[in-house]
Amino acid sequence: MNRFKLVAFAFFFLTAACQRPAQRTTNRATDYFPAAGDAWEHHKPEDVGMDAALLQQAVSFARQRETTQMPRDFSTQEEIFGTLLGPVPSDRAQTNGLILRHGYIVAEWGETDRPDPTYSVAKSVLATLAGLTIDRGLIKDVHDPVANYIQDGGYDSEQNRNITWEHHLRQTSEWEGELWDKKHDFVGKEAYGRGERKPRALQPPGTFYEYNDVRINRMALSLLRLWKKPLPNVLKDEIMDPIGASNTWQYVGYPNARVAIDGKMMSSISGGTRWGGGLWISTRDEARFGYLALRNGRWREKQLVSANWFKAAVQRGPVGPDYGYLWWLNTEKKAWPSAPTSSFAAIGAGSNTIWIDPEHDLVIVWRWHDGSPDEFIKRVLAAVK
Repeated sequence: MNRFKLVAFAFFFLTAACQRPAQRTTNRATDYFPAAGDAWEHHKPEDVGMDAALLQQAVSFARQRETTQMPRDFSTQEEIFGTLLGPVPSDRAQTNGLILRHGYIVAEWGETDRPDPTYSVAKSVLATLAGLTIDRGLIKDVHDPVANYIQDGGYDSEQNRNITWEHHLRQTSEWEGELWDKKHDFVGKEAYGRGERKPRALQPPGTFYEYNDVRINRMALSLLRLWKKPLPNVLKDEIMDPIGASNTWQYVGYPNARVAIDGKMMSSISGGTRWGGGLWISTRDEARFGYLALRNGRWREKQLVSANWFKAAVQRGPVGPDYGYLWWLNTEKKAWPSAPTSSFAAIGAGSNTIWIDPEHDLVIVWRWHDGSPDEFIKRVLAAVK
């Protein structure tokens, strides 16, 4: 190759490289992972490529955005969601949060060590347990019909027999039935509060999206039958203990959500706190879970959940909103217009949020806020140099 061609090639390569969006690639040897307990390293914003003054402005904004949806005494719980099946606490923390950059804490405010209900953030946790179930070979393929594995009557009907695990994970299962005294159709003010719905015709599985806790609770029961041990125990042994979570979190079941498996009574968990119970967890422990998702299921040198699962979980489905496997996505830039399309989040009522940004190597946990996360995210991203 002559000198002219070499110069031209080098110019083309450098130009293309400069135009390519900057993305951080993880390095197994250098990625920081916090030790168990409270010894989580704090770094100054400027040490991880952030502007301290702008970051402080973002935190000041977040501190002033307390939720009005969920009173601190949970007194509107049944008005919003309907008749309770499980307990709710007597009170909760005020708005609080934590920001990670490259795994280090760069900002923290409020009672981040207090375990509170996290509502539908639990759905993303259940999705991760589903991935672990596939990793263990208990489910061969996410596209398999659940009826191939579960023969408890819940998938025998013509409507339900073709539901796949993926349909459940995308909230497109259209499962028909009653579970733990709640029906799939959410018809009735007393049972479902403001969440009641008008009757409609069921659609074939996989063709219609509906956010539906009864159906996610059905998926959780099906996972329990495969593991043959309570899912909170699976979560503790396989995920929470390895990532160094505290011993303060608990996954609270409904008293009536118990089944016999191999002669033992076990509690089946829910996909949220809509009817009480659910995952009660601290902001710090949520940040650990979010950081596991940011690292595609890896914690230090151990792959706790396969990277392929996390990559699949944040792919948009064919119907419904910008939604993956029980994770909220941003591929259409509608959820968080100021954020990268690769960002995703676990979101629960009361505006409990774990937001994950692979492009900027960020995790934000923001709880009990007013439901305007993009305004906060925009301010945090402005601090990234």
